[in-house]
Amino acid sequence: MLQEYFPILVFSGVAAGIGLLLLGLGFAIGRGAKDEEKLSPYECGFEAFEDTRTKFDVRYYLVAILFIIFDLEIAFLFPWAVSLDTVGKFGLLAMALFLAILVVGFIYEWKKGALEWD
Repeated sequence: MLQEYFPILVFSGVAAGIGLLLLGLGFAIGRGAKDEEKLSPYECGFEAFEDTRTKFDVRYYLVAILFIIFDLEIAFLFPWAVSLDTVGKFGLLAMALFLAILVVGFIYEWKKGALEWD
């Protein structure tokens, strides 16, 4: 059983080793001097001007949800495209239905004005 997982363990060890090596090189070679501007708090590139506990606009959440939906759509398209020969016409129709539902949702959100930031 260990033989089956050995390549995964080697890969994980090499990845962790490279990550630690790069972190160590960054600390060793990088300049440690941090000026006042680098240590200042910021929010999206500028100084915070309000209380951090204020509520976000609902449009922010709508755009975030739309991003997640379309990001997942792309994540589903890659395995489908790789296995298109195997799934055949049924897979093509299923993906067409999936994309059609997402496009209808996108058009609905667009018409409702969820993508406009006035």
